[in-house]
Amino acid sequence: MAKKEFTYRGKTSDELKTMSMNDFAILLPARQRRCIKRGFSDQEKTLLNNIKKGAKDIKTHCRNMVVLPIMVGTTLRVYNGKEFVQIVIQPEMLGHYLGEFALTRKRIEHSAPGIGATRSSASLSVK
Repeated sequence: MAKKEFTYRGKTSDELKTMSMNDFAILLPARQRRCIKRGFSDQEKTLLNNIKKGAKDIKTHCRNMVVLPIMVGTTLRVYNGKEFVQIVIQPEMLGHYLGEFALTRKRIEHSAPGIGATRSSASLSVK
C-alpha cells in the first residue's frame, strides 16, 4: 500500500512551505488566524529565527505559539511548568498550539486500597 500524502485543507506540505504567512493564515481556524494577523511577540520572533537558522536543542516557553509549516521536522523542547518536554513537529500538528503537546498535568492512576483494607472500606471516612 502506498502511504497517503499529508494535506492540510487541500494543500500539500510542499505548497504550505512555499506560502506566505498571510496565505497560510487564511487556512487556519479563527483564533489561530487572529494570533498570526496580530503579529508575533518578541519571544515568538526569537523562536522563529532559531528555527530558520537550524539551531539545535531549541528550548522555549512559548506554549501559545501556533505550529507553522516552517517548523515541520524540527525538534523543540517546550516548557510544561516543571521541565522541558521534547516535541518533534509533524505535519499533522499544523494549526495547533505548542502547549497542546507539552501537558502540564500528569495522568492520575489510582491503585488498590492499602494493606488490611477491603475495597468497600477504602471509601469510608476515617473515624
